[in-house]
Amino acid sequence: MSGGKTLSILAFAAIVLAVLGLAKTGGILATGPLGWTLQGAAVALMIWARVTFGGRSFHFAANPTAGGLVTWGPYRFVRHPIYASILLFIAVSLVDHPTTANGALFLVALAGTAVRMRTEETLVTAQYPEYREYARATSRLIPGVW
Repeated sequence: MSGGKTLSILAFAAIVLAVLGLAKTGGILATGPLGWTLQGAAVALMIWARVTFGGRSFHFAANPTAGGLVTWGPYRFVRHPIYASILLFIAVSLVDHPTTANGALFLVALAGTAVRMRTEETLVTAQYPEYREYARATSRLIPGVW
């Protein structure tokens, strides 16, 4: 296994551990209507992205799949809607339960998603050179911002 794939597995583990850590502290779910709405939107975005990408969308290691680039559905707006949904969900958790531990867990998840995005983009660009143009035209996580 390549170093990039190993790093992506470690990053995946970091994301999972951050989410489990938030669950353990009791700080994962929002406590009011705005937070519930935002976390619901995060879940809906993840489901939309998974359905759009199909059965090839889940891998422990960054692993580009055959079938071409997916640039429709939520991928029309952001390159990484699944990571965007994870970070939105956890950010709402942090705002609703602002502790040092929860802040640290958010940073772990943020670092994990950053590593996964970089690794995936490197591998996808190698397999699909047209990804460069897609990346220039499409925000990474927040439409029109980043």
